[in-house]
Amino acid sequence: MQEAEGKWPEFQKTFPDAKVHLLGPLQSNKARVAMRLFDCLHTLDRPKLATALARLAQELGHCPALFIQVNTGLEPQKAGITPDAVDTFVEDCRALDLPVMGLMCIPPVEEEASMHFALLAKLARRNGLEALSMGMSNDFAKAISFGATHVRVGSAIFGARVPT
Repeated sequence: MQEAEGKWPEFQKTFPDAKVHLLGPLQSNKARVAMRLFDCLHTLDRPKLATALARLAQELGHCPALFIQVNTGLEPQKAGITPDAVDTFVEDCRALDLPVMGLMCIPPVEEEASMHFALLAKLARRNGLEALSMGMSNDFAKAISFGATHVRVGSAIFGARVPT
């Protein structure tokens, strides 16, 4: 978030038609800034954040496109809605008039990604969602074969990030 705040406004002057997507966790108290900076949020991962985004959307008159993050591996250290709660959460988000365009997942590193991509695609179809944010630099081709519409390949393009 801080990096985007520092870089995006100047970049946007040069490339006014570019769209920027937020990947990674979003704290509810940073939602207002996210709604100002980003065209799409890939990490709608809990009811509290959905409520905050809906309130701000009413106040601001707009909302970025949203992907619901699904914790397909049921990993306790990862955020996201559990697969069995997706249908209800999608319904709740729609009731809040949130523009949910799809689902997102990050499969467990030690597991075959295919079964997670297949599960996410099945959940999306069942809920009438066409967009799938899945696949990263090491497995994006496999994700595309399962229907990914958005892949996250930053390290393949820019190299590994150096922690600051």
